[in-house]
Amino acid sequence: MQFKDYYKTLGVESGASADEIKRAYRKLARQYHPDRNKDTGSEDRFKEIGEAYEVLKDPEKRKQYDQLRAGGWRGGDDFEPPPGWTGGFRPGGSQAGGGQGFGGFGDFSDFFETLFGGGLGGMGGARRQQRARGRDITASVEIDLDTAFNGGKRRITLDRGGQRQSLEVNIPTGVTPGRKIRLAGQGEPGVGGGPAGDLLMEVAIAPHPLFRLEGRDVLVDLPVAPWEAALGAEVRVPTLGGKVTMNVPAGSSTGKKMRLKGRGLSGKPAGDQIVNLKVVVPKPQSDRERALYEELAEVSGQDVRGRT
Repeated sequence: MQFKDYYKTLGVESGASADEIKRAYRKLARQYHPDRNKDTGSEDRFKEIGEAYEVLKDPEKRKQYDQLRAGGWRGGDDFEPPPGWTGGFRPGGSQAGGGQGFGGFGDFSDFFETLFGGGLGGMGGARRQQRARGRDITASVEIDLDTAFNGGKRRITLDRGGQRQSLEVNIPTGVTPGRKIRLAGQGEPGVGGGPAGDLLMEVAIAPHPLFRLEGRDVLVDLPVAPWEAALGAEVRVPTLGGKVTMNVPAGSSTGKKMRLKGRGLSGKPAGDQIVNLKVVVPKPQSDRERALYEELAEVSGQDVRGRT
């Protein structure tokens, strides 16, 4: 059995505060949680992180562990507890820990069990306290399309058993409807000292007055004048990232679709912006405009209706 350096596991100094330990744990737990990290070894790393936090978050366990560590033990050293070690038992024979492993992903290590969960051959014969991870809960958050495009922070309010809780959610860039954002440790409390579950925020995107969303593509209708459609023109097109210049080919008609590559929501691959041309015919506002329309009607021999 090897000695475990729980401070090194969480990447904190031995003098770290309780808040520093909690922050380090939450960061690593999110990174290696098996629900989001499918890399080989991530589940074992997740267990190690949970075991280290179980010891260092508890002042009594941490004090006992620090006493051992002060004796010169280092991570990876072959370890046997000192003669007469009773660190795993409180007065009256009850155990300080032990039982089911962190988050329901297996038992704690032999090292932990020896120190805190009835090691030394089961000394005392105390019953293990059952620990279980709290359940994940789901909620929804509605954001506007600009936030989906740019990312940002959004404050939400949840009703939990009649109590309102306010949380700040980081919205990643390029988020699409239906995607779930995981907030580690914000779910239901654990059982028997087990860790809390996670909160899964399902994203909904509110309708936009100008743009529509299809997957990662952003769609927009663009009005063009008859002479722009007939002769071709350079026009300014609104996008979620600001206006850009686009060339309308000569002879364009209503319904023609043009693609602005990479102007949709970010991702792998990024979406595009699809521009749907709509030819808008203005009503003549002067005798000169009417005369020009009449002249065009006389000189143009094209039949736009064909055989209809």
